[in-house]
Amino acid sequence: MKAHTAADAPHGHYFVPQPSLYPFILSAGVFTLALGFAQLINHFAAGKWFMLAGTAIILYVLFGWFGKVIAESQGGAYRDWEDRSFRYGMIWFIATEVMFFAAFFGALFYVRVISVPELGNMTAAHGTSLWPNFTGDWPTSGPKGPQFTPMGAWGIPAVNTALLLSSGATVTWAHWALLRNNRTHLNLGLAATVLLGSIFLCLQAWEYHHAYTELGLTMGAGAYGATFFMLTGFHGFHVTLGTIMLIVILLRCLKGHFDAERHFAFEGVAWYWHFVDVVWLLLFVFVYWV
Repeated sequence: MKAHTAADAPHGHYFVPQPSLYPFILSAGVFTLALGFAQLINHFAAGKWFMLAGTAIILYVLFGWFGKVIAESQGGAYRDWEDRSFRYGMIWFIATEVMFFAAFFGALFYVRVISVPELGNMTAAHGTSLWPNFTGDWPTSGPKGPQFTPMGAWGIPAVNTALLLSSGATVTWAHWALLRNNRTHLNLGLAATVLLGSIFLCLQAWEYHHAYTELGLTMGAGAYGATFFMLTGFHGFHVTLGTIMLIVILLRCLKGHFDAERHFAFEGVAWYWHFVDVVWLLLFVFVYWV
């Protein structure tokens, strides 16, 4: 079947792109990256080179494939049908991300509320004690885990909360400016959001350094250390991806892309960024504060 072109799209056809080798090249890049990682952890010298090659292939595909999609969008290939399908796709993607973090919050709840207290109450409940003097209080590194100091809420985490909340406001400011065709405020709002997200990541790296070097808080610090770094680390990874996406959108806005009627790429990234904000608020409450 012949694929529709950008010229066909305005006449009612759903745009179908031409066949592409990018999916196959991306699969090869991911395989090469995974192969290199497997070699690296098994102390093969070639592992790092395979990882570098895989990363280079993935970056090539990202720039090429996304550039092609942007060119199709700017060429008028995407109309109402495509816009609607993109929105459905982004909604389902964010839904999967919600489930992803829900699994880790569920693990935190189970360990903190159920398993650790039950292990601490074994003497009273069953008349036996596997670990003398283990009370099951939270936070804990377990009956034989290393000593550590838990991360306080009112230092860097509070600052990072203010930064992300502010970034949610600035990306909304940029969105309002786009709806009013105010390019200056649009670019300023996006630039401020990128700056706030970048500062957040720098402060989180500083927080991790502080945790490892001064608090004794590591991935090996029992249930608390594992859940702390898994939740905050994956969130930091999402902030990194969101910041990269915001940079791409900012560059496109500087080139004059998007208008008040058609700007789903901007909206999709804004949705993702607001999702990241909400997850951080939950992290701040249940990991740092309570």
